[in-house]
Amino acid sequence: MTETLPHGIDLRGTPGHASDVGLPSPEVGGGSEQLGPDQGEFTVLLRSGTALVEPVLREAVDRLHPSAATVCRYHLGWDDDHAGDGSAVARAGKRVRAALALLSARSAGAPERFAAVAGASVELVHQLSLLHDDIMDGDTERRGRPAAWARFGTGAAVLAGDALVVQAVATIFHARAPGSRAATEELIAAVEQMVAGQAEDLALEDRSAHEVSVRRYTHMARGKTGALFGCAAALGAVLAQAPPPVVRALRGAGSDLGVAFQILDDVLGLWGDGALTGKPVGADLVRGKKTLPLLLAAGSDTAAGRRLAALLGPAPLPPDHVPEVMGLLETTHSRERAEAIAARQVKSAVAALDAAGLPEDVRQQWQALINYLSQRRS
Repeated sequence: MTETLPHGIDLRGTPGHASDVGLPSPEVGGGSEQLGPDQGEFTVLLRSGTALVEPVLREAVDRLHPSAATVCRYHLGWDDDHAGDGSAVARAGKRVRAALALLSARSAGAPERFAAVAGASVELVHQLSLLHDDIMDGDTERRGRPAAWARFGTGAAVLAGDALVVQAVATIFHARAPGSRAATEELIAAVEQMVAGQAEDLALEDRSAHEVSVRRYTHMARGKTGALFGCAAALGAVLAQAPPPVVRALRGAGSDLGVAFQILDDVLGLWGDGALTGKPVGADLVRGKKTLPLLLAAGSDTAAGRRLAALLGPAPLPPDHVPEVMGLLETTHSRERAEAIAARQVKSAVAALDAAGLPEDVRQQWQALINYLSQRRS
């Protein structure tokens, strides 16, 4: 039986009940809360992916100009390292793509060095997106401290992000693997889709909520977040020249998980714990982001939905209207409806993996990752 968190995704598609599970503790069995089987397996997977990717990331950053490298080390938290304190696991959101790359390689029976290269390449692109996201959104903090652009200036942060994407392509292009050329094309395609998704996300800010359909939102999320998830899930297999049907299944599963991940991110942005998510709750509302719960509420054809649609025009929402909007979201049950849509994306990912004919032990690892991400709180 699958457990769920409050408003977490049940793989059967029904909302869950109250619970309070955070990121996996790095000291399981050492006096901390005991993890369930899926949580423990996810922690091992996350640590393994991080251990493979981290050295390659550091080598890539070390190749940069010293000033760009300084910005990147700060952004990645390497200026405040504490060896052995589990900080890599605490930064779980940053390394989920590394875990996907590890599962990709395992799905194809490939050496784990392929996962290191694939995971590092995708992670470099992801970190580029975070550096630029903070600038575009005007977020002055990330994970409880000044964002890189607020610390070093906009120009330095933009340049650091540019440097990371160059290293991402170089890392995969120079991989000693039979499928390195195809993998390079896979990464470039994913970056193109991610940029298009980011552009659409910005464009939607200038639209009223009632003008944006759920279909358009899903298309945006599949580019903004799903493209890189799909790439991470496929890239190790592409490096190993796995059969095309397997690569397609992995890419599709990753893309679906990325859409679900983005929807949960929307939910956490409205109802999450800011101390865990690293950003103020309600910030997306004030900025004018067209997140899925808002779109579902505005399109609900109810009095509450029409009032919310009137409030959510193309202009940013005044902060003093946030409590009213939150009440309208509750009235229209938009949280539960968003999570149900995310659950359908997860089911689609599960179906793709089931059709891929993966080894049983690898399939179980995929399920552990899916179950844990479905219950994410940060």
